Amino acid sequence: MPSANQHPDKPSELPPVPPLSRFLPDALVRILQKLGESGRPLLVGGCVRDWLLGLKPEEFDIEVFGLDYPALLKVLRPFGATDIVGKHFGVVKIRVNGDSFDFSLPRREVKTGKGHRGFDVQPDPHLPLERAARRRDFTLNAISWDPRDEAVLDPLGGVRDLRERRLRHASEAFAEDPLRVLRAFQLAARFQLTLAPETVGLCRSIRDTFNDLPRERIWGEWEKWAARSISPGRGLEVLRDTGWLACFPELQALDGVPQDPEWHPEGDVFRHTLHCVDSLAAMEEWRVAPPAKRRDLMLAVLVHDLGKAVTTEQAEKGGVLRWVSPRHEMEGGKLAAAFLERIGAPKTTRAFVVPLVENHLFHIHTQGTPSASAIRRLARRLAPAAIEDLCLVMLADLRGRPPRKEEPPPGIESLREGAHRLAIEASAPKPILQGRHLIAEGLSPGPEFKPLLESLFEAQLDGAFSTEEEGIAHLRRHLKDRGNSSPGARSHGD
Repeated sequence: MPSANQHPDKPSELPPVPPLSRFLPDALVRILQKLGESGRPLLVGGCVRDWLLGLKPEEFDIEVFGLDYPALLKVLRPFGATDIVGKHFGVVKIRVNGDSFDFSLPRREVKTGKGHRGFDVQPDPHLPLERAARRRDFTLNAISWDPRDEAVLDPLGGVRDLRERRLRHASEAFAEDPLRVLRAFQLAARFQLTLAPETVGLCRSIRDTFNDLPRERIWGEWEKWAARSISPGRGLEVLRDTGWLACFPELQALDGVPQDPEWHPEGDVFRHTLHCVDSLAAMEEWRVAPPAKRRDLMLAVLVHDLGKAVTTEQAEKGGVLRWVSPRHEMEGGKLAAAFLERIGAPKTTRAFVVPLVENHLFHIHTQGTPSASAIRRLARRLAPAAIEDLCLVMLADLRGRPPRKEEPPPGIESLREGAHRLAIEASAPKPILQGRHLIAEGLSPGPEFKPLLESLFEAQLDGAFSTEEEGIAHLRRHLKDRGNSSPGARSHGD
């Protein structure tokens, strides 16, 4: 069974898979058997899709036909704690032995207002299977699996579309929910899918409804793209092809921005960005990282060149007129912050990404091997990101220039080696001297503490000391040199 980030090598075929029943938790098997006595439970959506692709199903959604809501609750309650916050939608969430399962009734939906939530939902346990499937977003998410017969139910041809790696809307009702376009964006990137032409046209027709979406739902789709993609560039192509790239102006501004063909034979900045995000997704270091780290690194690579949209110009270099983008990394930091806020990224993600953007040319601006002081100061600027994170961003940038194939420049390797030698490749240096050290030397807490500690930390970054013992000795020399006469300084004996 492939891992969660792997897919079959032949996109025109689906891999042979073990029966889906082998992946069902024991508790779910017992629940399905009980539900089957009076109703017809079907596994639906992502778990069936992932199973058919040869991936391990991780979340299980069950649609139950033939039972009304009270009857569904009556069957489920003996198995574990139930959450009925989705009662209006005919949904029950149940937790059993640490596992969580979603059970829902087939339902009719009538569009009543704007956006993702503007629906009147009416559960209907006797809705025909095909009618229930047509309310889903895509045909490949409308495939069901019957645990009683261990049979795949495919009323909309989703298996064929999955085999052909085609993302096709399940019905014209797709246009009623603009969030589905962003689902297309992240699903295409996660499963190497291409939108059906008619689905592209439908997405284009509802571009103006983007502003009806709540920011938290927009972020939910971007987060899936950033943390789970195997071909993230394909998702960005979906945004461009559907016209939805205009909903993210910082990204749209990259489309068509020229680059010097000697250094960027791949084309404009948007094309470069597609190659860069795909390069990061191919790195083993990224694939094995925790989801939050994958997400933030992917977003950093996505936005690393946003500044080129406002700085690119032609200038003569070495007697040749070239496209250049001076200081684009600093301008890019501002645009990255604006983009991340637009898509609803949390503050922790913004704090991680922006310093990586502003420093992604460190290896170019630094002449020769960076000094220990330069590396320490870089690590401090990057926090909460780290030098190893920056190296991955720089490598993705370097590899996003096909057909050029270059080894990592000496600047990246020397930066890695220097950070490793200083033991700060994974985190920024922390101040060795604290307020307690000043108090121990006879200083009383006061306004001078903060600037004094900052100057001591600067000395530490410059290499004046590297241990607590050396730091205390440095502090004593400093106090002696100034004659212990700074305002607010006094001994404990005063």
